[in-house]
Amino acid sequence: MTADIIPGLPEQPGALSGVVVLDLSRVLAGPYCGQILADFGATVIKVENPRDPDVTRGFPPYVRAGERELSGYYAQYNRGKLTITLDLSTEAGRTALKDLAARADILVENFRPGTMAKLGVGYETLAEVNPRLVYTAISGYGQTGSRSRRPAFDSTAQAAGGLWSMNGDPGGPPVRVGTVLGDLAATLFAVTGTLLALRHAEGTGQGQLVDVAQVDSVIALTENAVVNYTVDGDVARHTGNRHPWVRPYELFPCRDGHVFFGAYTDKFWRLACELFGEPGLAADPEIDTMRKRFDEDVYARRVRPVIARWLAGRTGEELERMAGEVLPLTVVKSIKDVVEDPGTAERDMVVSVDHPGFGPVRMFGQPIKLSATPADVGRPAPELGRDTEVVLGALAGYDPDKIAALRAAGAI
Repeated sequence: MTADIIPGLPEQPGALSGVVVLDLSRVLAGPYCGQILADFGATVIKVENPRDPDVTRGFPPYVRAGERELSGYYAQYNRGKLTITLDLSTEAGRTALKDLAARADILVENFRPGTMAKLGVGYETLAEVNPRLVYTAISGYGQTGSRSRRPAFDSTAQAAGGLWSMNGDPGGPPVRVGTVLGDLAATLFAVTGTLLALRHAEGTGQGQLVDVAQVDSVIALTENAVVNYTVDGDVARHTGNRHPWVRPYELFPCRDGHVFFGAYTDKFWRLACELFGEPGLAADPEIDTMRKRFDEDVYARRVRPVIARWLAGRTGEELERMAGEVLPLTVVKSIKDVVEDPGTAERDMVVSVDHPGFGPVRMFGQPIKLSATPADVGRPAPELGRDTEVVLGALAGYDPDKIAALRAAGAI
């Protein structure tokens, strides 16, 4: 497909230029998937129920212009998209979706499994309409299995995927990761799966179902916890801010806050001893190899107290300056620190997107840096239903009378 089939809209540049995506998703995992595709040039059409749109349109923080308000949350995850309204509970709305899907390349949804099929617009139905359609379904537990119909949120995935059980201070309760990692992991696997399926479809004309579960995604991010259990029977436990076995690799207090210090390899340990004025420690026979320092008792008695002494009397800025390009030592920053950090600006990881009527909104940028086809993150999130008539006219071939009939039927 080519994006210039939609009159009045130039084809967006980027690696995915010409790819048409129907984004029926809500909240985060699905919308973020669509946002990434849009950043790289895909024509992403967000499809919302006119009477029950994406709930995040009402999420804080709010940018206000008189009596109008814009959700910063919604703006961040829906930038660069078109938007139309379709009520899939109506026959006319379902027909319109089929007509749009017939000319689309990708459809993304994150309803509970079975919902789209119950409406008559599930994967099997749409695959008959368009055999090359890549249909990406994001859900809590996946499209198959005995738990597939269970409701789920991010914390569901963190709990069911084992992540909660791995976090927290020793002896304390499980602790949730401080961001929606279940949603975010599903997003990234969904983008990967979608692009894999798209490449196959472009080569063979055969689309497929991309089934991504939040719980599965979390399990895949638990590092070595699964193989530790299957090989040694070792169940991951709370280790606070320490790694389960890599040492030193943890949080330490400094004079004005905290730093991460990770000089665990023999090379980095030797450099650290030299930098902090105790080069002889690197040759101490009790702690002269990485494997010896990994021993929990040796580390607690001989290594950790030394590092704590090195760091406690210096500020984080001083320590980062000392470490420079020599040691893995980093100040633990607040989000304010991150946003205002010159290094963040150097990587374009906080960008300003102008929203008509509201002005610029600062949000995170695109971490994927492509040298030949870079992302375009400057297009704003759209107002509800703004592009309904244009998209239905261009993509589905509807004339003004047919669009008017849809409106009269309450389908848009």
